[in-house]
Amino acid sequence: MSELTVAIEPEHDPQLVAAVEGAGGRVVPLDEARVLVWIGAGPKGFPELSDAVEWVALKTAGIEAYVAAGVIDDQRLWTNASGFYAEGVAEHALALLLAGLRQINTSVLRHWDKEPIDTGVRTLRGATVAIVGAGGIGASLIPRLTAGGASVIAVNRSGRPVDGAKLTLPTNRLDEVWGQTDHVVLAAPSTPETRHLINERTLAALPSHAWVVNVARGPLIDQKALYNALREGVIAGAALDVTDPEPPSPDDPLWSLPNVIITPHIANPASGLTREMAPFLAENMRRFIAGDDLIARVSTGRNY
Repeated sequence: MSELTVAIEPEHDPQLVAAVEGAGGRVVPLDEARVLVWIGAGPKGFPELSDAVEWVALKTAGIEAYVAAGVIDDQRLWTNASGFYAEGVAEHALALLLAGLRQINTSVLRHWDKEPIDTGVRTLRGATVAIVGAGGIGASLIPRLTAGGASVIAVNRSGRPVDGAKLTLPTNRLDEVWGQTDHVVLAAPSTPETRHLINERTLAALPSHAWVVNVARGPLIDQKALYNALREGVIAGAALDVTDPEPPSPDDPLWSLPNVIITPHIANPASGLTREMAPFLAENMRRFIAGDDLIARVSTGRNY
C-alpha cells in the first residue's frame, strides 16, 4: 500500500496533525491526499473530491446535514465521530439530571426561597432512568447512573442487551418505557423516526416527578408540547443541551420557566473537540493501513 497521505481541511489543527503523523501518515494538500479529515462547521464549503480520496473522516457524530446536502456518496469510505465524545457527553447528561433533581437551577434563580426549593428536591438513589438511544453515550452513562444508585432501562434499535442495564428494549417497544421510568435521557440520532419522540402523548405518560434530559438533537422533542407540560406540571423539569431551533430565540417561552435548564450545546464543547477526536483518528488510521474495519463507519443512506 502506498504512503498514507491525509488532508485536514478547511484548516490544519495541531491536535489532528499530531495524530496523523503519530499514526504514520503525512499531512498534504487535498489534491495529493488519499484521506480527507473534514473539520468544517458543516457541509457548507465541502470540497469536490477526486477518486483518489478513499476515506473521509467527519468530526461530528450527527451527519444529517451532510446527508441532506448530498455530500455523502458510496464511492469511498466515510466515518463520523459516533462514540468519540461519549464520555464527556455522558458526564454532562449526569450533571444536568442531578442539577434538576437537586434543584440547583432553581436555587440559582430564586436564591434562599427555601420552602418550594426544599420540597422539590429529589434523589437519584432508587430511581429508574431510561436512556433512549443507548449506544456509546449510554454505555458511558450507565455506570455513572448506577454508581449514584439508579437503575437503567436502555432503548436501542435492536433490543440487544446493554451491559449494566436492568432492561433493554428495542425502539419499537418505546411506548412501554414511559410508565416504567422516573426520568429520561435522550441520546438518539436525529432521524425522521425520532423526530418529536417526546411529545404531548409521551410527556403525559411520564410520572409527574420526571425530568427529561436531552444531550442528542433538538428535534427529538416537540418543544411546544414540552413547554406546556412544564408550565402545567405534567413533568417536573427538562434539562436541554440542544434545542430546536438552536439557539432558542431570546423570547422563547422556555427561558421563562424555572424548571428548565438550558446549556449552549456544550456537552461536547467545540473548543475541545479535536483533542477528543485525535486518538480515535489515529486508531482509525492504523486500521485503514492494516485493512481492518474502521470505527464509526457510516452506512450510506442512514443519518448516522
